[in-house]
Amino acid sequence: MSEPDFSTFPLWERGNQFEDFEVDQVFEHHWGRTLTAGDAMLFSSIALRYCPLYVNAEYAKSEGHRDMVVDPMLVLATVIGLSVEDLSEVGGPFLGVNGVEFGAYVYPNDTITCVSEVIDKRESASRPDTGIVTWSTCAKNQSGDVVVKYQRTNLVAKRSRHDGPYQR
Repeated sequence: MSEPDFSTFPLWERGNQFEDFEVDQVFEHHWGRTLTAGDAMLFSSIALRYCPLYVNAEYAKSEGHRDMVVDPMLVLATVIGLSVEDLSEVGGPFLGVNGVEFGAYVYPNDTITCVSEVIDKRESASRPDTGIVTWSTCAKNQSGDVVVKYQRTNLVAKRSRHDGPYQR
């Protein structure tokens, strides 16, 4: 049996390139993510973040919470992940997150959704095949309460960087 000719398979275009972004452009990211108690416990265990608020429901309740609290770092990582398809999937180095502000607590079974806005876009002085884009992202729970907001900056590939099937 011969190997398939993978060059005949169509490639699915994903993400946005530098030319696709404009300042003030808004992205409502896909369907969101429900964070479960299992997600929270796994993250706390893997990351060695054993704050009793994150791993002990009874302790969290004794401190006035309705349940154990989902680690804010898991919330931040989840929201960044929700935005990748629209903002940075084409590729380019991650340059940083700034101005992180945590809002309402997140509890198991809360569903997080987020929206990002392009707040800056410029050519890269040192890498002509990329540009630098900064977004402001705001994430809310199912009740509309802000749970985290921040700014994120990435190098973003330009369309001219790709030859062949990736060009639009």
